[in-house]
Amino acid sequence: MSVRGQAIALLLIGLLGGCAAYDGLGLQPGTARIEEIERVMGQPAMRWNEADGGQTLVYPRGPMGFHTFFVRSDALGNVLSRENVLDSRHFSRIQAGMTPDEIVRIVGPSVSKWTVYFKARDELVWEWRYCDDWNEPARFNVLFDATRMRVRSTLSLPERNLSALGGDDLRAWCGH
Repeated sequence: MSVRGQAIALLLIGLLGGCAAYDGLGLQPGTARIEEIERVMGQPAMRWNEADGGQTLVYPRGPMGFHTFFVRSDALGNVLSRENVLDSRHFSRIQAGMTPDEIVRIVGPSVSKWTVYFKARDELVWEWRYCDDWNEPARFNVLFDATRMRVRSTLSLPERNLSALGGDDLRAWCGH
């Protein structure tokens, strides 16, 4: 192989390695172990033990990313699943009256620098960035009664609508 060919091969390996580190795509549930996930994806932002003895590891890829990956293992450390939880299926599980801890266990932590408190309404708003069902950048908000710290409501808005409200032009399309 020529020097140029070797350089291209190394570049491709590096790019593929970077992709795997982002979402752990090369590590398959059923064969991968938690140790491998942590080696490839890094230390999780959050981790909790499940009732069955397994664990959930949380990998938020924001604030400008569109994903939060949950990696679940059994009690022996075998990976059972790896999924992006920032999607309408997961958001639809959030209901009025839920606590912040319940929300985090469904969609992971919000982007803390986007957390806003509205004194007049005594309302705390958490926000996530995600790709909506039309593969367009969007924001998902959970609005809490700040005194009781219970969900009041939720709101989803495409980023192109944020631009109309005076923000930057954020109409870039999501990629998979």
